[in-house]
Amino acid sequence: MASADFCEPAYGDRSLSDVVPSVAAALGSPIGGPLGEVPTGLHLPEAPSYVVFLIDGLGADLLRRYSYSAPYLSSLMDDMPLATASVPSTTSTSLTSLGTGLVPGAHGLVGFTTRVPGTDELLNALHWDVPDLDPLEWQPHQTAFGALQAAGVRASVVNKREFEGSGLTVAAQRGSTYVGVDRVGERIAAVLAASSATPSMTYVYDSDLDWTGHRWGVASPQWLQQLAMIDHEAEQLREALPADRRLLVIADHGMVDVPAEARVDVATDDDLRSGVGLVGGEARFRHLYCHGGAVPDVVATWTEVLGDRATVLTRADAIGRGWFGAVDPSVLPRIGDVVVACHGDFAVLSTDAFPYERRLVGMHGSLTRAEMLIPILVD
Repeated sequence: MASADFCEPAYGDRSLSDVVPSVAAALGSPIGGPLGEVPTGLHLPEAPSYVVFLIDGLGADLLRRYSYSAPYLSSLMDDMPLATASVPSTTSTSLTSLGTGLVPGAHGLVGFTTRVPGTDELLNALHWDVPDLDPLEWQPHQTAFGALQAAGVRASVVNKREFEGSGLTVAAQRGSTYVGVDRVGERIAAVLAASSATPSMTYVYDSDLDWTGHRWGVASPQWLQQLAMIDHEAEQLREALPADRRLLVIADHGMVDVPAEARVDVATDDDLRSGVGLVGGEARFRHLYCHGGAVPDVVATWTEVLGDRATVLTRADAIGRGWFGAVDPSVLPRIGDVVVACHGDFAVLSTDAFPYERRLVGMHGSLTRAEMLIPILVD
């Protein structure tokens, strides 16, 4: 069953994997997009230098709804069409789509937690918690950042010091110059220094809004205050940049609050556990790795139990809908035998494997408009 509020990814047109190729074209150094061409739906103004500021968790619907807490960013909303996150709408997948210019089925980071083929281990791509898993093998393609460097464009990443050299950074952003910072002041100063080169693209990342939403929920006083602080930071950054530099503000996904009554826990439901060997993904988008021959029964059971609260598909059906883009054969076994995408504000927890899920208020990962639509703001 499809959901009326689902928003399909706009790969090759206006998705996160199209952002860096579009920036490259605006800089006069085209590198091509996920389909090998300059994206058709994301035309950016020419400039000698771009600063790409990614605000984790700032969905377009959230920015519109709470525009009063972000007057600067919301003032830019009408100038550009919206874009989409990757599927699933989760940080590790979206950041890799942005950094590589590839769809998830090509770059291979197809979820928050995914099975390492041939094992019963799950890779948490944010924490890269399988130490002997080489990110160069997991994601072997040249990144879009690296392609920019090879084309003579200075590509810099300004991010927390702790992320330098991490598995996700190597997979998604290798080939760029990494600048480690931990405070807003040094972050703005580092961006100004990096973007002084021409041509250049400087990527800067802020995770605080996403963390606040997970902990307290969107529209909470804490989240609204954090949004106001980030809005001020973005405005400060714009004011500090020379007039001929462009600031491009984007997000990796949105977020929805999940109330207690809209949660099902696999750990306490025998029917949902039947036939499932390993539960991956996250609460809004589950990858189910099934025992041999169990896929039809798992699809039938999960469809019956969840009803219209989720879309339950086989791997082949999800790929057929284009959720992951074109899928490389090596990536196929990383995707669940069955995938479960939640509707509305529903979530499927698995607290025996992921006990922290019961503490989350805001969640993301599925294909609702609130999660998939992201702003493309240019100033």
